[in-house]
Amino acid sequence: MTDDLGIQVIGLIGTALFFLSYQCKSNKNLFRVQFLSYLCYTMHLLLLGAVTGGISYILNTARSFCLGSKLEFAHSRTACAILCTLQVLALAVTWSGWISLLPVAANIASTIGGYTHNARKIRVAGMFINSPLWIIYDILVGSWAGILDEVISECSMILSIVRYGWKNLDEIHS
Repeated sequence: MTDDLGIQVIGLIGTALFFLSYQCKSNKNLFRVQFLSYLCYTMHLLLLGAVTGGISYILNTARSFCLGSKLEFAHSRTACAILCTLQVLALAVTWSGWISLLPVAANIASTIGGYTHNARKIRVAGMFINSPLWIIYDILVGSWAGILDEVISECSMILSIVRYGWKNLDEIHS
């Protein structure tokens, strides 16, 4: 039981970081904070034995590194296509039934949303595709921290819309 609690605590640290990420007005800072969150979630899910989710979070970490970096290529459509292709390859390698589709579909939607470099589209992808699919996956793999993360993320995205205004989020911020 202590091990299970420790695994959930690692996930809770990721939850706190992810909540904080949506309070960053700059997309670059949002992705940098999410990078740290994803590292926690990678470890959390792998320790739970949720391999597809854990590998997907490794790719999320790479995505956040790219989108938070100053490298021009890392912000390109080619980088987006590479990351989405790697998600599909991760799905093929870690396939454990239909449940494996959930984190991969969620992450592809978030990757495409992130590569629009549009704060509104990033939040739409998060609120209506990413979080709902991850909640289902987290329930099925027993990630209580993951469920909490997605609920808090939804609240954080709504709070960011209230703080910055829906119209203001349509601007592209690097």
